[in-house]
Amino acid sequence: MGEFSLTHLLLLALIFLIFFGPSRLPQLGQSLGKAIRGFKQGLNEIDVDAKDIKDTHQQVSHQNQQQGQNVAQAQKTTETHNS
Repeated sequence: MGEFSLTHLLLLALIFLIFFGPSRLPQLGQSLGKAIRGFKQGLNEIDVDAKDIKDTHQQVSHQNQQQGQNVAQAQKTTETHNS
């Protein structure tokens, strides 16, 4: 149960043919293909956006580390001059 055999697929094709007619089936296939392509493009855009956010986060973390090192170096320089 839950598996489609060749008989099931042929029966579904016959029902679609009767319901939609032979002239409408190519249009349905075309629109279904466009919908699937659009869905895949949307998933790819989401993946690219997530990578961009991750890269930006890494850049900000690196900049914060550099600023922290600069502040520590400035404090050491100030302490040496004050002594």
